[in-house]
Amino acid sequence: MHTWQLERRKRTRHLIELGGLVVKARIVDLTGDDRATVFGALLWMADKLQSDQGESARALWAAKGKQAFDADPATRKGTDLTAPMHDLNLPRVRPRSRAIEAVTARGEQRIRTFGQNG
Repeated sequence: MHTWQLERRKRTRHLIELGGLVVKARIVDLTGDDRATVFGALLWMADKLQSDQGESARALWAAKGKQAFDADPATRKGTDLTAPMHDLNLPRVRPRSRAIEAVTARGEQRIRTFGQNG
């Protein structure tokens, strides 16, 4: 496998994990899956982090996130793929299959499942 392929897979996994955090925080449900609202909230976070209150906001959010990960049974069992892997101290196991959901430009939902070699 080429280096660029490995890097692309690594980036894709990272983006999927970040999306999982959005779902786990119930942002999708709370916003009615309104992408503009989600994006606006993320922009507000970025502005906050760049302000003079950035360090205190980062510390507060990090503590709250760590507390939520620690309280989640899925994180403790190692089944939560959104948890930071370096914090779990578990061996990385590749899932048997993955499902990827995508929405086409015409709004059609498509789900594809990939096996180990997919």
